[in-house]
Amino acid sequence: MTGALPLPRHRIAPWSWPLVGMRLLAMLAALVACLPLYYVAAPFAARNPVPRWFLRAIAAIAGVRLRLRGAPSAKRTFFVANHVSWIDIPAIAGTTGSAFVAHDGLAQIGPLRWLCGLADTVFVARHDRRSVAGQVEQVRAALRDTGALTIFAEGTTSDGSATLPFKSSLLSALESDPEIPVQPVWLDYGAETRAIAWVGEEPGLDNALRILARVRAVELTIHFLPPLGPDDRADRKRMAAAARAAIEAQKAARPA
Repeated sequence: MTGALPLPRHRIAPWSWPLVGMRLLAMLAALVACLPLYYVAAPFAARNPVPRWFLRAIAAIAGVRLRLRGAPSAKRTFFVANHVSWIDIPAIAGTTGSAFVAHDGLAQIGPLRWLCGLADTVFVARHDRRSVAGQVEQVRAALRDTGALTIFAEGTTSDGSATLPFKSSLLSALESDPEIPVQPVWLDYGAETRAIAWVGEEPGLDNALRILARVRAVELTIHFLPPLGPDDRADRKRMAAAARAAIEAQKAARPA
């Protein structure tokens, strides 16, 4: 992925590999434990709770220490969040049960597509402007089926020093449904944001392994900001600008 600033390549110290191995084994054990529960629950739950449990476990195994500020506004909500790391996904999903809008490049990786499918991920081709109308309809259908849905409106990860401009095309799905709250979410990794961030030329696997090699906890505060008001929902561009402005204002208000 690309972001605002390239970061230097990090190497994992040899003595950190046992910790990486233990965490990967724990994640595999969580998957093995959750899969039967998923299929048992599937016929009885309109929104299967097992992916939420699994992703919450993944965040905990990765060493994430979560704090929440504010709360999700409703079970049926469209979250608009900044994007720093792969950790963002298990953290938000484990907290809210939200499904996600993801780039269709992930769909090319068989096992990852299968796991994302279990969590009702909506795949879109952001680079293909000709398919925007179809993607908007996908988002509307996902909101009807899954309730909570999250989009990383920057379209990529950043180093967290500033929020990149928000892309507005998929917010068209909310223009005709003012009853669904649009809630900005700020993912705040504090002073270690740049150490966590997946940006520049770093491969995704390298970023994942680097975080799993950390002995120190990953401190993450999820700020659920107030949902956008009617004036900020006049059109998709105003929604995107208002959500970004809310996140930037919360950043500015954080004590130094």
